[in-house]
Amino acid sequence: MSRNDNFEQISPEVGELDEYAVDEAMQNSPDEMLGLLADLTGATDPKLRELAKRLAGRLMLDLGARGRARPRGIGKMVEQAYSPEAGDIDIDASLEAISESRRGHAIDPDRLRVRGWRKPGTAFCLLLDRSGSMGGQPLATNAVATASIASRNPEDYSVIAFGKDVVVTKSQDVPKSSERVINDVLTLRGHGTTDLAGALLAARQQLSRSRAGRRITILLSDCRATVEGDAEMAAYGMEELIVIAPRDDHDEACAFANRVGARFALVGGPSEIPEVIAFALEASA
Repeated sequence: MSRNDNFEQISPEVGELDEYAVDEAMQNSPDEMLGLLADLTGATDPKLRELAKRLAGRLMLDLGARGRARPRGIGKMVEQAYSPEAGDIDIDASLEAISESRRGHAIDPDRLRVRGWRKPGTAFCLLLDRSGSMGGQPLATNAVATASIASRNPEDYSVIAFGKDVVVTKSQDVPKSSERVINDVLTLRGHGTTDLAGALLAARQQLSRSRAGRRITILLSDCRATVEGDAEMAAYGMEELIVIAPRDDHDEACAFANRVGARFALVGGPSEIPEVIAFALEASA
């Protein structure tokens, strides 16, 4: 990390992060800064690691909310799991968690409830390819994509990471704060082979738990499957599929999307992913 041009500026002392320097770097080179923060969440220094997680989570949530479309239709006020963008905290429903904090315990965000407007929306499943070597900007792209999806429908989305194994990071019907989901994504590192068919089948299973009228799977991958399985057959069973591939390695993903009738988009770095997702969703509406 010390070879990164921004590292000494944002971490002038061991175990420290200069948030002003991070903000300045975000203005000048956002992709490089987000990639560095993603790597720092795996730092061996525990203080630096926790600071990086907190700062990366905040930046990625802010960035992920960009390009978010407003839900259409008539909504109703409902009780929901806590997220910063969901609404005002419901004191009565959250009283037990708040009372514990007054006795010296930290508040668990997953036990807080909010009152907010819920409008007819869309269920999402985000598939994150973590095969091979993943860190830096690819890891940051996955984390910002997670923030972008979480900001659209915090109550009805899932996140699945896949390489050799398929791991459900956020289940469709289990409440989990956006910050925790993003931090869990940031712990992912590359793992060898690519089980694309298994990931698509897992997405179908997650989305089957949703009652939403529209269910969309967003696949971030080069679609270079290396594990046996019929990925195309699995993709044919998706209601809607959007494939987003890295701009510098997209040939196989483009061919796969064409064969299965999926919408296709390219992304060049983590700062682009919110607008890429917004554009792909608007084009498929």
